[in-house]
Amino acid sequence: MTLPPPSPPVLLGITTRNRAQILGKAITSALAQDYPNLRVAVVDDASTDETTALRAQFPDVHWLRHVTVQGLMANRNELMQRAGFSYFVSLDDDAWFMQTDEITLAIDRLEAKPATAGIAFDILSPDRSIPVERGPARSASMFIGCGHVLRLSAVREVGWYELSPGTYGSEEKDLSLRLADLGYPIELLPGVHVWHDKAWQDRDWFPLHRSGVCNELVMTLRRCPLPDLLLVLPLKVASFGWYWLRAPRFLAAGLAGLGDALRTFARTWATRAPVRRATFWQFIRAKN
Repeated sequence: MTLPPPSPPVLLGITTRNRAQILGKAITSALAQDYPNLRVAVVDDASTDETTALRAQFPDVHWLRHVTVQGLMANRNELMQRAGFSYFVSLDDDAWFMQTDEITLAIDRLEAKPATAGIAFDILSPDRSIPVERGPARSASMFIGCGHVLRLSAVREVGWYELSPGTYGSEEKDLSLRLADLGYPIELLPGVHVWHDKAWQDRDWFPLHRSGVCNELVMTLRRCPLPDLLLVLPLKVASFGWYWLRAPRFLAAGLAGLGDALRTFARTWATRAPVRRATFWQFIRAKN
């Protein structure tokens, strides 16, 4: 009797900071997954709440703790660069699986499609709360950070997440764009849901929007080819300006983010690695 091949090793990583009240739900849903070769790890990014107390509740989880804030992208890179795993599942600390088979379905698809770089789960949230029926996988331009699976060999080839001046914003877009440029597509599994609770009640919107504006401009400067950049970058700034006119409460944070992008312009230009023009515009069309 021929035994089936062993399931490839998968690491599920959660990076967290000061979300002790909701983190346990994310961990519980991860441990309930039916995938047979799964390791769950949590990076505590210098939390100052009761996060460390959760260790005793979840002894099967591998815990890492930073004493100073490293940021989302650095934490994900740290997790993905751990040896011995074929795939990385990312789950936000305020997100959880709706069933128990999501990872199994994603890995089965990636094993059947070796050119595919990652699987985007179908995200539900308070502003999109109605589940849809499961259906065939389809092409997607990018994955959403709160719930996805990445083939680590492909991510290693493109160079992991590239750190940006801000701690948050455009990291998934940048990585998806670089993967696409090397011919690695992303697929979405419709109806294979992850719930993202969007627990923003304890968050300060000023640094989040500031970081998001800065990182979006930095990503554009790094990846947009010339001469297209001469048009795209001003249009990007103008689109932010139009948003701030309609939502003036974000103006101060947005201008601070614009200032951050300008102050780091020279450093960003030194790391510039534009994708092919066809890749860039195909990505823009898919996003729109």
